[in-house]
Amino acid sequence: MHSFHIPVMGLGFTVDTPVKVAPFGISSVISIVDDNLIEKMREYYCNKIGIPYSAISEKMKDFRAERITNYLNLIDRIVTEKFEEIKNSISDRIGTKDDIQKYMDLLPDYSEVKKKFNELLENGTTLKKDIQAWIKDNINIGSIDVNIMTKLDAENYIDDEALPIEFNDAHAALRGFANSNLSSSLVLSAGMNPRLYSYLEKFDDFYPDSTGMLRKKIILKVSDYRSAIIQGKFLAKKGIWVSEFRIESGLNCGGHAFASDGFLMGPILEEFKNRREELIETIHKILVEALKSKNRAIPGHPMNIKITAQGGVGTNNEHHFLLDYYELQSVGWGTPFLLVPEVVNVDNDTLELLRDAKESDLYLSNISPLGVPFNSVRNNSQDLDKQELINKGRPGSSCPKKYLVSNKEFTKISICTASRQYQNLKIKELEAKDLPESEKKAAYSKIVDKACLCIGLANAALLKNNLEIKGTNTGVSVCPGPNMAYFDKILTLKQMVDHIYGRANYIDEEKRPNFFVKELQVYIDYLRNLIEENGTVISDKQAKYFETFKDNLCDGIEYYKKLYSSYKDKYSHFKGDFMQEIEHLHNELCSIFMVKHE
Repeated sequence: MHSFHIPVMGLGFTVDTPVKVAPFGISSVISIVDDNLIEKMREYYCNKIGIPYSAISEKMKDFRAERITNYLNLIDRIVTEKFEEIKNSISDRIGTKDDIQKYMDLLPDYSEVKKKFNELLENGTTLKKDIQAWIKDNINIGSIDVNIMTKLDAENYIDDEALPIEFNDAHAALRGFANSNLSSSLVLSAGMNPRLYSYLEKFDDFYPDSTGMLRKKIILKVSDYRSAIIQGKFLAKKGIWVSEFRIESGLNCGGHAFASDGFLMGPILEEFKNRREELIETIHKILVEALKSKNRAIPGHPMNIKITAQGGVGTNNEHHFLLDYYELQSVGWGTPFLLVPEVVNVDNDTLELLRDAKESDLYLSNISPLGVPFNSVRNNSQDLDKQELINKGRPGSSCPKKYLVSNKEFTKISICTASRQYQNLKIKELEAKDLPESEKKAAYSKIVDKACLCIGLANAALLKNNLEIKGTNTGVSVCPGPNMAYFDKILTLKQMVDHIYGRANYIDEEKRPNFFVKELQVYIDYLRNLIEENGTVISDKQAKYFETFKDNLCDGIEYYKKLYSSYKDKYSHFKGDFMQEIEHLHNELCSIFMVKHE
């Protein structure tokens, strides 16, 4: 129905987004990391729609998976019932207030369904009995997809004894989705987890039938073609088909930023475009052999693989260019939706902070306990709470949720680097070292910089829905991409969709760089910071890495020059100053290495 999707954002920002958009045919993604938040949201919705709520206690053996399954089943029920209401919302004469009219108004103007609907109205086919059957056969529900960040697969314990692997966080979350009633997709992000991928084999819903139908599909977030083919082949050997590869910009995105070695989005998408059929054929051959060995049904022909992309897109021209030139099936719009309270959970204070954020307020931080750069905005309430604890001499979180535990530096059981326990131990170790005061101060700042994202990324959902927050601070961490700087209006769902499809414009395009240009800029800044962090003494290995990074960026620049030369007249995506900005950034890149630009 739509050519865009709403990616996962944080833990709580999109935890119930499907309730708000799926009935209107828009697909979105729920994070299923935080079962505590999920259980609170299940209670909230049970009370809201008036159905009995029975708590799933942590004393249950498989409580994490059970909570996730029950929540997803509830969301599926709510969305399905709302969708049925939309299909049956036709009055005796079609009017502008009908839900079906809202459904159609949101569709892009080129939609065949929308065109046919309007045609029926224009031809006088406005009676309920004449159009209801057509509607039921021609509109679809949006997909209720879920996300698991594969790195969040911590062990769980009973009395200091580790439980079997299937009770690890990500494994239990996968099981929760697999056992649900949903027929949708599991988005796996943050790299390959062989144990988790192998666990997919245990669930029938991930296997195709003889027609190629899949009850539950796999979407892989990938950074490039090489990653896609490696992971796709690995899963195919298990008999699991990847239905979609979702390419995300390494740095021009929200949340955790998994930077590539200077590989830019344009050339990456070009390779997917040129090698898509090769990708399908290669993976299909492996899949067939695996399904044979398992005595499972074999599709009569290769199944489709969607190629989608997300990261920094902000105008209809960019949206159209990605769909048309790179032949993508959908484009992800994440960060801009943080200004659409009708769709995502954002508390009022954070909403105002995001609306007013400028380029200088948005930065790539080191606050994530995972040790991965994390997009953030200055003066978010969670960082302010964190600084208050530091000022009191009590840095660190009580770590009530433990989803990001990964460090065994001081303990047998993993703990989180944002926890008070870890930071106290690390600070004591630092104090015992005989270091110059400046070095000690810098090391201290690095230790206490880590923030409790488990709490920060969930609190917005609790605050937005007036749910009680017990025993923890109420600070909110928020993770917009650099694109946030160019959106400064709080919008409705209709307004944002109109902006995506070019029916309206809510940003100043003259002040906003092209998203390819912006990505190049943030990569150059990232490389410059990497070099500066290494100081004046750089090893041969580091020097080689930096040169390779620069060469990859230069290759990307040459690609953009050729693309512009060939398609500048076809796509308005290329504004008049596109080439000047690319040339300026090329010079900037060369100046970092003190190489004269020829």
